[in-house]
Amino acid sequence: MRLFSRVPNIDFMAQRKRALVLSAILTIVAIGCLITRGLNFGIDFKGGVLVEVVYPQAVELDQMRAQLKDGGYPDAIVQYFGGTSDVMIRLLPEANASSAAISTQVLQALHAEQNKVQLRRVEFVGPQVGGELREDGVIAVVAALALIFAFVWFRFEAKFSAGSTAALIHDAIMTVGFLSLVQEEFDLTVLAGLLAMLGYSNNETIVIFDRIRENLRTYRKKPVLDVINLSINQTLLRSIITHFTVLMVLSSLFFFGGKSVHGFAVAMIVGVLVATYSSIYVSSGVTVLLGVTHEDLLTAEEKEGASGLAKRKADNDGAVV
Repeated sequence: MRLFSRVPNIDFMAQRKRALVLSAILTIVAIGCLITRGLNFGIDFKGGVLVEVVYPQAVELDQMRAQLKDGGYPDAIVQYFGGTSDVMIRLLPEANASSAAISTQVLQALHAEQNKVQLRRVEFVGPQVGGELREDGVIAVVAALALIFAFVWFRFEAKFSAGSTAALIHDAIMTVGFLSLVQEEFDLTVLAGLLAMLGYSNNETIVIFDRIRENLRTYRKKPVLDVINLSINQTLLRSIITHFTVLMVLSSLFFFGGKSVHGFAVAMIVGVLVATYSSIYVSSGVTVLLGVTHEDLLTAEEKEGASGLAKRKADNDGAVV
């Protein structure tokens, strides 16, 4: 128990410049990946048809893919939805085709009458709706960043707010860049994972910033870098436990949650790993780069008291001379 109560003494800030350079390079690479490869937008954003069918018994997906290919749908995405007899089929949009006609053709390709396949639901997302969802998604991310920036500014100080926002932008670009690299399908669940990741990352940053603020006001004669290192080390064990437990849950979703939450789990896992790094190096590194000082966190009364103390000390020194 004594081992876990000891505060480590790791000099994180000694590597802050290298870490910021590495972050800048990786961010540029992620943006380049987004430009060249783009995102693999799912039916929610691209438009298309979603058909859910139910079999009386378990069915093999490979067999269904072969049937759909023979029926004129070689690009159909087939996945289990809840169980091995409940299957979701995602189809790309077709010009001048109604959802009813497409569902009929799908059922014919699957030999619905012979295999006793039942149609559970059909959903059609037009390209215009998908475009509106993309715009709404961008607005949601920008609004989240703006609100977090305002909150941290109100809660702490402008330099801390800039550091936290820089970390969040870094995390968002890195996560989306990874999704572009592996061409993970980007749908509404992945967007939800991205927004949840931003909240998680900001929470980790706030925990460290809160300790930094407390220590800056307590150890006023201690160098700023030493105070930040102390604060990160004091919260390190808590961060390790938090990250580990969150990753255990996300790993369960990734391996056992099924296709419906796979993208969400991928976005969150990558985001948590990136947030672990950015909450230490990017947010704190940018705050140091902006020149945070002990005086930035003093209240008006404390600044007035410190100014009066310095004046009295100067008067006493002059009197002694």
